[in-house]
Amino acid sequence: MSHFDERAQHWDKGDIQVNGAMRIAQAINNAIELHQEMEIMDFGVGTGLLGFEIAKSVKKVYGVDTSPKMLEKLEEKNTAQLSITPYCQDIIKEPLAQKFDGLVSSMTLHHVKNLEDFFTTIRTNLKQNGFIAIADLESEDGTFHSDNAGVFHFGFDEEELCAIVKNCGFSDVKFENINTINKPHKDFGVFLLSAKVN
Repeated sequence: MSHFDERAQHWDKGDIQVNGAMRIAQAINNAIELHQEMEIMDFGVGTGLLGFEIAKSVKKVYGVDTSPKMLEKLEEKNTAQLSITPYCQDIIKEPLAQKFDGLVSSMTLHHVKNLEDFFTTIRTNLKQNGFIAIADLESEDGTFHSDNAGVFHFGFDEEELCAIVKNCGFSDVKFENINTINKPHKDFGVFLLSAKVN
């Protein structure tokens, strides 16, 4: 069982996860003009904390995750009025054929090993003028997680990440601090990276 499968049962009870997702949803709404015709991918959707907030403003959200247990919790929250369609797969190894108006993501990028592969793959899943809005940790010293299993990046440097995104075919790249997570030993900055497909 994966780390995220083990944590799925209690994921929605964590203040950092819940409050963080609300902050990220607010920041995305401020940065991107969402509307009712949009179909959006939530990459690393988990239990849908971000996705359900975004779903209130768009036509449909499709949630991608590699943790079956997280997606089980998500599906328990689906209703006739508000739902997310789940995909349980690694879209870098098995890309989706579907094209989306945008991609959102909350605190998942540091679990992606090869950033170039990721941004190149998701670009093919976006329609012309599609957007990305990805939130994650600013550079940190490796102490954010109590266990760094499955963590490939200790946060991200603005200059380095923006350069990778531009090189993978995105434009209008913006990087802004949107939140601070206060832990007993340290504060950690959270950014929102937004960009458009050329």
